[in-house]
Amino acid sequence: MGLELSPLLTGVRSFFGFGGKTAPVPKAGGRERVEIDPKDTVVYAIGDVHGCFDALMAAEQRIEKDAAGISAKRRIVLYLGDLVDRGPRSADVLDHLVGTQPDDFERLSLCGNHDETFLSFIEDPQGNMGWLEFGGEETLESYGIDFNRLARHRGGAASLRDILQSRVPEAHVAFLKQLPVSVRFGSVLFVHAGVRPGVPLDEQDDDDFMWIREPFVSQPNGLGLTVVHGHTPANEPVFAPGRIGIDTGAYATGRLTVLRVLDGEASIIH
Repeated sequence: MGLELSPLLTGVRSFFGFGGKTAPVPKAGGRERVEIDPKDTVVYAIGDVHGCFDALMAAEQRIEKDAAGISAKRRIVLYLGDLVDRGPRSADVLDHLVGTQPDDFERLSLCGNHDETFLSFIEDPQGNMGWLEFGGEETLESYGIDFNRLARHRGGAASLRDILQSRVPEAHVAFLKQLPVSVRFGSVLFVHAGVRPGVPLDEQDDDDFMWIREPFVSQPNGLGLTVVHGHTPANEPVFAPGRIGIDTGAYATGRLTVLRVLDGEASIIH
């Protein structure tokens, strides 16, 4: 966000008649909030994937190796959102996650702000062209949608929706629509971005779960919970009072962090 538009993006907007920058159109209604009983259960949380399919495969291999020594009956791999954008293989990441569940693990994904914005673009390209400068170009390219082709098309929003519908599988769209926004796991709360400090959990807003940075990263959350989140990248995982941040900028660094939470203890899996 806040980046200058490339000439190609400017050209695409001009050809489609979409004008200047736009904020994502908010979705009507709220997303699901999940609660998981921590008894005899281990959760492996994976930070922001951002289309880095190879890093995701390597992270899942680390999880399989670690889980071989864990006696918990229930094993959950939890993706903290921002599955798409910026990296080169967003379509492959979603293909993987909508596929068959592994025998020994459950998969659960949260909705990140990039996932929400991609979905908003699919549903209303004209109202969400700002997504193109938000990492969307790489996501479209992962579906075989060529920006030069877009620039040559002059059919407007309806034509662009047709292109999207022909290239983005309906299973991917349905997957994005059903993503929950939080997971409560005993004294741990998993969200993509964070929480609004001082606001009771049942009054927290979906947008904050997906978008907030400040004042979350600099103030106690006041919930009596440890919030595990992505969204705010750092060179290394961040263990701070009341929160653990595990977005290590995989699309830029190649490092995709995995956090294991078992019996109330959190550990990085290398």
